[in-house]
Amino acid sequence: MTSTTEPTEPLSVEQLSATTLLRFATAGSVDDGKSTLVGRLLHDSKSILTDQLEAVEHASRNRGQDTPDLALLTDGLRAEREQGITIDVAYRYFATARRRFILADTPGHVQYTRNMVTGASTADLAVVLVDARNGVIEQTRRHAAVAALLRVPHVVLAVNKMDLVGYEESVFAAIAEEFTAYASELGVPEITAIPISALAGDNVVEPSANMDWYGGPTVLEHLETVPVSHDLAHCHARLPVQYVIRPQTAEHPDYRGYAGQIAAGTFRVGEQVTVLPSGRTTTISGIDLLGKPVDAAWTTQSVTVLLADDVDVSRGDLLVPTKDAPATTQDVEATVCHVADEPLTVGHRVLLKHGTRTVKAIVKDIPSRLTLDDLSLHPHPGRLVANDIGRVKIRTAEPLPLDSYADSRRTGAFILIDPSDGTTLTAGMVGESFAAPQPVKDESDDDGWDF
Repeated sequence: MTSTTEPTEPLSVEQLSATTLLRFATAGSVDDGKSTLVGRLLHDSKSILTDQLEAVEHASRNRGQDTPDLALLTDGLRAEREQGITIDVAYRYFATARRRFILADTPGHVQYTRNMVTGASTADLAVVLVDARNGVIEQTRRHAAVAALLRVPHVVLAVNKMDLVGYEESVFAAIAEEFTAYASELGVPEITAIPISALAGDNVVEPSANMDWYGGPTVLEHLETVPVSHDLAHCHARLPVQYVIRPQTAEHPDYRGYAGQIAAGTFRVGEQVTVLPSGRTTTISGIDLLGKPVDAAWTTQSVTVLLADDVDVSRGDLLVPTKDAPATTQDVEATVCHVADEPLTVGHRVLLKHGTRTVKAIVKDIPSRLTLDDLSLHPHPGRLVANDIGRVKIRTAEPLPLDSYADSRRTGAFILIDPSDGTTLTAGMVGESFAAPQPVKDESDDDGWDF
């Protein structure tokens, strides 16, 4: 079905600033039509430029296709175009009159699990595609597990290729019931199932004339109206200090501000705060936002905080409300996804980056590796290779103020870095996963550590 939406004028800066932002990721098995869905979404919402569409039409003709292959709008690498698959995460930015979007189109292959983790780690919503002819398969369950593991608050099940099953309601209902039951067991808080045909455009941007039995939203309508989670604005307030501002000019001889982006919660002038990891306490005497003083600031705003007392604060420190300060620890237990080609092994010396702070660390133990196919645990694998997800215990050289990832996806996350070349090795989530292993007694606890 061809979109009947009339072309609209580009949104003004004022209109864009008044809309909310939704970050979402797409995932699906090979040939489920994920890139076609993204292309259809961009095409029918009038979010692509004329020269982009002409390039796709030209590439499609060269491949012997009569109609534009909309998947080419996102599959930008030469290998992706030649093989007809998605390999890397492709980010696309578009907007409608109701909302702005950052879309992460992630690969469907098992060996690119790390790419899906990258794309979904900051997503407010994940779109999981299923081929209506195949139903829920192993890779579908794997994608649902990753979404649950990363605490993505909203999941859309897009049952694609409904045109190839005669637009049968019973086919859609059976798939939706099976997926919803599985994802709910994993702890996914909200699941919305939508029957679509990405190739024909059914229920992507425009409602389908072929599925009058479906009364729910189209994919775009749901993306435009789903509540964007602002939970971080109401949870533990956290401000990682990125930079100390001291102009030392005639106009500002004594100005000392601590700049950074608020990772979670709200800060107010007059509030008592603690500097971590030192533990020193003071009061917020002022907050500057875009060069102007404000009484309060909240999540994702970049601010400069002024403190009443002359305390030692530097890059890497964390400002928190004194009444809601996290405990500091040198022993980190977390679920991780290994993203590097080099394996992560017990005894591996790494750098751990949490917020704006980077400290030396050692991998103390790898208690288990998670098998996403059936959520079983392989105990003490000794190492994690690329795309592996597992549990780790890490000892850091300095204490860190850590939140649980279940409480805060920003301040409960960290990465492990190779100290020799700066390569990102592993993405970590503090605390228990949905399939936490039984505690394993480590007889070598606290033996042989040099810090």
